Amino acid sequence: MADHNASPKQATKEDVIVGLRIQTLRKSRGLSQTALGIAIGVSFQQIQKYENGANRVGAGRLGEIARVLGASVSIFFEEGDDAAAEEKTEVFNLLRAPGAVDLLNAFVTIEDDRLRREVLALVRSAARMEQVQST
Repeated sequence: MADHNASPKQATKEDVIVGLRIQTLRKSRGLSQTALGIAIGVSFQQIQKYENGANRVGAGRLGEIARVLGASVSIFFEEGDDAAAEEKTEVFNLLRAPGAVDLLNAFVTIEDDRLRREVLALVRSAARMEQVQST
């Protein structure tokens, strides 16, 4: 569903989605914009423009980004049946929350199952407390 009214250089809604997903995956891999830029041969400012949706990412460049991030190019797009596309979008939206990627990266380094369950219980308890306070 490309926006046929947009000029070839003007970023579209899809470009913004691709940019946000690049940012989420980059952060999940612990890479800075500078490191990703060096890996694909562009400046950190260019990575910033891709991530903000200010600049469109060409197919070849997107392939390079996917390779560096260890992902399939398809991860950047809303494709598949409606349920699969919606689920992918929901996961990316959750990961964009401030601190979500850091929390998940830290959580997966906990090897003790009991400790993991306790951390999860603590986070759930904090979330419930906040919900009660906001009502």
